[in-house]
This record gives sequence, structure tokens and C-alpha cells, in this order.
Amino acid sequence: MKTKDKIFKDPLYNIVDFEFDNKVANVFEDMLKRSIPGYSAIITAVGMLTKIYSQPNSNYYDLGSSLGASALAMRRNVTHPNCRIIAVDNSEAMVNRSKDIIGMDNSKTPIDIFCDDIRNFPIEKAAVVVLNYTLQFISPKNRDKIIQNIFDGMNNGGILILSEKIIFEDNELNERQITRYHNFKRLNGYSDIEISKKKEALENVLIPDTVEIHKKRLLNAGFKTADIWHQTFNFISIVAEK
Repeated sequence: MKTKDKIFKDPLYNIVDFEFDNKVANVFEDMLKRSIPGYSAIITAVGMLTKIYSQPNSNYYDLGSSLGASALAMRRNVTHPNCRIIAVDNSEAMVNRSKDIIGMDNSKTPIDIFCDDIRNFPIEKAAVVVLNYTLQFISPKNRDKIIQNIFDGMNNGGILILSEKIIFEDNELNERQITRYHNFKRLNGYSDIEISKKKEALENVLIPDTVEIHKKRLLNAGFKTADIWHQTFNFISIVAEK
């Protein structure tokens, strides 16, 4: 049974910068479901795209893997032999929790789980790489290098799936989409206090880019295409092909 996210429910909760600690790891499944519009559709699409773009003798990366949902979706849809899934997250709490979850799955393709920094992690023989809501937590000065590292380590014909919270260049549109997103969270049971306190905790930690910046970064790295395949409010997912 999933533990309900009540981290920001206490009005006296002392706000600190958000981090992926044990407290977050224990409620993360519920937090994702109630906080990210379209999340289940994106995980389903990770599996579908893995089946389409699977290559023999290749690797599949879940970077910023949290509880391993994308790693499992890839694992269950790899269609070629001699492949492995590599899940990387820099939160020890998330890695430990993901090992328990992944350990209950009996699919054949092996998953190797690393507690490491994706900024320095080598990418090799990659058919599919997933960055789901990860780049936004990396310092903007390091984002170009990460995308370039992924491209350089990817097989021809491989893809990157990049999902992110975004901002809009048009301020009025940006505010409308934020309002719609907050209404989505209210519909899922979060109070105004919880919404406000989490926003404050994330303010210095989650720094979103515009769609234009994401696309430019991907194309500059060498990707042939960078297509938005999913958007709900201020959350998008892009598929980039090498």
C-alpha cells in the first residue's frame, strides 16, 4: 500500500530546500501520482518507445531513476538479447527504496542500480535514455554537458525521452498554466497550504527551462529531432532521435 504524501500538510512545518531523503522516498509514489499530470501516460510511453527502439547488445538508461518506474517500463519491453538497464540516482534513500521495488519484478533483462551523480556517469551503447523530471534539478550551467554526454554515448537510431516541468516566455500564459496546475493538485487532495509550502521548498531547487531552450539544447547536441509528444499544463515530454 502506498504511503500518502503529507509532508507539507502541517501549517507549522519549517520550510527548507526540498531534497530526496527518506521522508520523500517513503511517499514518492503517491507524490508522483498526485503532483505530476500525465505521469502514468509517460511511463506507459517509455515502455512503448523502448519496444520500438530496442536494439540488440545495447544499454537502456534511467537517469534520475528515483523509484525505478522508467527502468521497469524499459525492462518489460526490451525485445532484443544481450541488453541491460542502468538506473542512476544520487539519492541513497531513493536507490534503496528502488532496489526493493525492482527486486519484486521477475522480468529477465538485468537492471543495475547505481547511487551516483549523472553529471559524471558514463553513457555507452545506449538505445534508449530516459530523463524524467531530472534535468530541472541540475544546475543550468551543467545541463548542456549532460545532454551532450547522452548524445555522444548513444547508438545511431537511439532516442532520449526528456520529461520536464517548464516555464513559458509569455508571462500571462505562464501564470494561467501554473493556476491550472495548482487546480490539478487541489483536485488530487492537496491543500493550499501544502501547495504553497512545497512551491517555496522547490524554489531554489527546481529551476525550469522553456521549451525553446530544451529544443535548442537537444539540437545543438546533435539530435536530428526534438518532438513534444505530451503536454499537460506546464509539464511536457520530448522524444529526441539520434
